[in-house]
Amino acid sequence: MIEHDVLDAGLGDGDDDDFDEAIEVFDSQLPENRYLDREVSWLAFNQRVLELAEDPRLPLLERANFLAIFASNLDEFFMVRVAGLKRRIVTGLAIPTNVGRAPQDVLADISAEAHRLQLRHADAWKVLVRPALAESGIEVMAWDELSEPEQARLTEYFQAQVFPILMPLAVDPAHPFPYISGLSLNLAIRIRNARTGRQEFARLKVPPMMPRLIEVPHDGETVRYLPLEDLISNHLGDLFPGMEILDHHTFRLTRNEDVVIEEDETENLIQALEAELLRRRFGPPIRLEVTDEMDDVTLDLLISELAITEQEVFRLPGLLDLRGLFDLGRIDRPDLRYPPHVPTTAVAFQPAEQNGRADLFAAIRKADVLVHHPYESFATSVQAFLEQAARDPHVLAIKQTLYRTSGDSPIVQALIDAAESGKQVLALVEVKARFDEAANIVWARKLEKAGVHVVYGLVGLKTHCKLALVIREEDGVLRHYSHIGTGNYNPKTSRIYEDFGLFTTDGQVGKDLTRLFNELSGYAIEKKFKRLLVAPLHLRKGLLRHIDKERRNALAGGSAGIRIKVNSMVDEQIIDALYRASQAGVKVDVWVRGICSLKPGVEGMSENITVRSILGRYLEHSRIFAFDNDGDPQIFIGSADMMHRNLDRRVEALVRVVAPAHLKELTDLFDLAMSDATSSWWLGAEGEWTRHSVAEDGRPLVDLQDKTMATVQRRRRARAVR
Repeated sequence: MIEHDVLDAGLGDGDDDDFDEAIEVFDSQLPENRYLDREVSWLAFNQRVLELAEDPRLPLLERANFLAIFASNLDEFFMVRVAGLKRRIVTGLAIPTNVGRAPQDVLADISAEAHRLQLRHADAWKVLVRPALAESGIEVMAWDELSEPEQARLTEYFQAQVFPILMPLAVDPAHPFPYISGLSLNLAIRIRNARTGRQEFARLKVPPMMPRLIEVPHDGETVRYLPLEDLISNHLGDLFPGMEILDHHTFRLTRNEDVVIEEDETENLIQALEAELLRRRFGPPIRLEVTDEMDDVTLDLLISELAITEQEVFRLPGLLDLRGLFDLGRIDRPDLRYPPHVPTTAVAFQPAEQNGRADLFAAIRKADVLVHHPYESFATSVQAFLEQAARDPHVLAIKQTLYRTSGDSPIVQALIDAAESGKQVLALVEVKARFDEAANIVWARKLEKAGVHVVYGLVGLKTHCKLALVIREEDGVLRHYSHIGTGNYNPKTSRIYEDFGLFTTDGQVGKDLTRLFNELSGYAIEKKFKRLLVAPLHLRKGLLRHIDKERRNALAGGSAGIRIKVNSMVDEQIIDALYRASQAGVKVDVWVRGICSLKPGVEGMSENITVRSILGRYLEHSRIFAFDNDGDPQIFIGSADMMHRNLDRRVEALVRVVAPAHLKELTDLFDLAMSDATSSWWLGAEGEWTRHSVAEDGRPLVDLQDKTMATVQRRRRARAVR
């Protein structure tokens, strides 16, 4: 058993330098080309999403949804990752990437790969999904495919609902080229003045507040939709009376929308962030998507006015912005979706009486409780825990981190209720959570008005850990009820994000969280934690020591093994440590959803490393770190991915899981994920991902998420029988 003296990693101050020197010696013995490019690896992840959309075995509306997810993912990739590369090039900070290449070269590579994937994406919609939907009675039509009565009814709809809110903008000496907002869908229109014969240009923004797919009034069982831009483009004569419409084309612009704030130079983080969010709208262009039939005159004008390069132009067939396929989610066709799944209440939290209310505090006092979302309900565990704390007269204080939460969050309401009832409530709101900044500012101010103590974390760091601490008075003694999770306190995403959460009354965990919250809300600098690994001070070194201990155990002939489940595996020090463990004979399993810069299966370096990826109905989001520890397993769950930002620029927390039943549950899940009989993608040494979804006899391999769903349901039924 490891002595968990500092950060549960056995870290002492005296031998840190020796440990760092040993790492440097090892690193010098590893080959230089030992990493995969992180940006190219991200594109490979999005290709895996696309492969789900292309899979005819998946329910049809789910395939359409994966097409929309692909589009949304790629937008964020350009707004953040590509924008970051461009910013470093422009500012002269073009340091080499993680594979030692110049950002200009990587930008060219990812541009070519993104072009290829976007064409494949468009083809998947046009050739695979759209025709299949039509066969199933869901048609996405073009205007000229509609009957005259259908066109007439849509014209009435246009006049009543669309025409009044359209704003055509002319471009001429009196009207400069208009500002094009990021991700907006637009029509570029060339017109001729019938009186003067002069050609003019106009831009028309497709209203973003309207449904992208307009349902066509239609007699029959088939459901028909017309894209909004198609409806508008066939009524341009109403917008430009007396003018001849020469041509019109759809286009879409992506801008740099990353937010950069110098926190140490601002007195008010909220005000600085609000100003930066306003500037975000005017970020420089980084991608121009146009329909493939756009004429050269219009395209040249857009390129010139938007100051964009040819490399940043994406000519695409068919519809632009397939995020619009999210609209198909409102169709009531359960036969074209995954079978419905209702999360069960975790066995420990099931009420004794059929219609009674469970006492979560009593359940947690009996034993630690590990919940697995969305298989087990977030509402009857995390949400119920905080709601019970808010109304319990014996609860004196609640402390919680909020990274992303939903607009109508019952979590936020529970904190407000608790504060209004006189409890001490601390909410650490991370207002810098990317793309949720504006929403988090709103909730932070609402919490402050209710009397909640709202803090914004540490200067220069994002607070990404998922922590809740409830202090309750019981028989004159204060007891700590702790929750440490891998996912956000968000009831909406908890239905589709796979995550773990640990509830415990362990006094040591309670003390650790108390110290950590003091550090986050005040000026304390706490270095010693017992069951937590905390970034940015100690998480990296703690994990490196665990990995190195497995290496030494293997060299000594002992039992050794490492298993890591993360969203991203990028950090070079962690990867190098895994390479060294592999060289010593340690079997290393890496289960990664997205980016992976590690090269598995390279002889002499990583032949003992296996990397798998699983994508499906739910987004695999939990992080698990498991070490054999010579037969005495050490397993952690928490919020940290293996990226520089998580280990060095964020407050992250992992908690050690100790209950034998929980260790077995996590181990069994890993066994299932890494089994050759389970459907997954396998990573090769050169960065290629190969899908393994059918057995040699043609039968589909085991779906991990379906299997886990069945296992959790079986656990509930077994409890009911008892």
